Amino acid sequence: MRDSELLDSTLTRAPPEGAFGPLKAPVFRMLWFTWLAANTSMWMNDVASAWLMTSIAPSPLWVALVQSASTLPVFLLGLPSGALADTVDRRRFFMLTQFWVAAIATILCAVILTNRLTAPLLLALTFANGIGMAMRWPVFAAIIPEVVTRKQLPQALALNGIAMNGSRIIGPLIAGALIASVGSAYVFVLNATLSILAGLTIMRWRRVHQESPLGREPLASAMRVGVQYVRQSSRMRAVLVRIALFFLHSTALLALLPLLARGMGGGDAGTFTILLAGMGVGAIVAALLMPRIRTWLPLQRRLLVGTIVHSASALVVAFAPSIFVAAPAMLFAGAAWITVANSLTVAAQMSLPDWVRARGMSIYQMALMGATAAGAALWGQLATWTSIETAVAVSATSGVLLMLLAQRLVVDRGTEEDLTPSRVLQVPQMQEPPRAGRVQLRVEYRIDPARAEEFLALMQESRRSRLRQGALEWQLLHDIYEPGRYVEQVTDASWTEHLRRFDRISAADVALRDKRLAFHIGEEPPVVTRYLIEQE
Repeated sequence: MRDSELLDSTLTRAPPEGAFGPLKAPVFRMLWFTWLAANTSMWMNDVASAWLMTSIAPSPLWVALVQSASTLPVFLLGLPSGALADTVDRRRFFMLTQFWVAAIATILCAVILTNRLTAPLLLALTFANGIGMAMRWPVFAAIIPEVVTRKQLPQALALNGIAMNGSRIIGPLIAGALIASVGSAYVFVLNATLSILAGLTIMRWRRVHQESPLGREPLASAMRVGVQYVRQSSRMRAVLVRIALFFLHSTALLALLPLLARGMGGGDAGTFTILLAGMGVGAIVAALLMPRIRTWLPLQRRLLVGTIVHSASALVVAFAPSIFVAAPAMLFAGAAWITVANSLTVAAQMSLPDWVRARGMSIYQMALMGATAAGAALWGQLATWTSIETAVAVSATSGVLLMLLAQRLVVDRGTEEDLTPSRVLQVPQMQEPPRAGRVQLRVEYRIDPARAEEFLALMQESRRSRLRQGALEWQLLHDIYEPGRYVEQVTDASWTEHLRRFDRISAADVALRDKRLAFHIGEEPPVVTRYLIEQE
């Protein structure tokens, strides 16, 4: 078995969690219905905005840019949002994002009713609405592992997929009915109402926020550490490559779907709504079957099969003569979409400790939404130069080929780690903490020179571990006069940041420390010293 399958196999050895098991937890149930309402509002907004754009500026590029404007904020603001969600009260933060979305929906409604809406203004307000999604997604992703067990997490995430794809059905159906009966403005009225109700529901949740005794981590430092953690995690890097590739290509179908719907015989807003609903139904069915799908197919094969099925479905929809051919294909597209997305989301969640979870998931979402925004613009432009069918065909073909290449070249060489927080290591105590300045930790090892290669390989793991915890720099010094003497040198931004790393030590880090100590052959333990860097 590949190392990349280790994490996935631990989830499939145990009996599968019931499809609706996590909903027995009251807090998760409350959050799930809130997420359903939030995503219903999102889909109503996207459908109404895309349909408005087909009337204001019906070129493929302008229509595709609606998708870009909706998702680009996640790419631009995801990391600051994740850093905030890891350092502030997550409940309040989540609540405020709902009120932001309500305010933007109210402005959109007013602009439409006063006949002042233009294509650039629609894109700007769609972008502003996307800011709300950019701020709420990382905090929601970080909250879920708090309220369910590790065993329940995969199915809890699948249920979130059901909420998202249920909203893919509910949202477009409601939006289509409102557009046809009373006009687009009232879609945004309902959006504002749902968002306010969601915010008030979150307000009632009595979650206790625990402040760190070291104080709130500065935003810039929190962002740096989040990026650093992901860079030093081979599993997260592999996940990011795959999610970016999948969404870069799969977004062609969604971004160009309004135009594909118009091009079908008798195509109108109802056709577009039915196709979106078909995709949602397929996703819901696959999410309910996800425990069995995880048992049937290992992770890497699941990703490849999902990519192939989605690409084949996109080709059928692109060249379908009528909705009767396209709708069944959208069912398979939705099933493949949720299979790939859920598999990679679970892999990302299981690779992150709680203290950096929102930042890690925000980077994951940045890769997803950045690829979606870029893909929408790319395939929209290609459709302008050639044809809509050609753009979808190119995206479907290249998506499969590049996923095959990623499976071969970007290998997850990580091993399963126990990320449970550990308090084994003693925090250094000082009567008067050092003044502002960088702090350097030095650990002196004496090893058998014959085992130098093994030790150096282990110290590369130590380097990744220290940097994941937030260290600024790491070096390993080798005494040129004593071949068996090595000094590990770790630099932190300040004494507070040095202490903060002790709160981030996991059981896996302690096990790694024990491996390092096993190499030490001195009569006394390794000498540990700390310095304040005065000048450089």
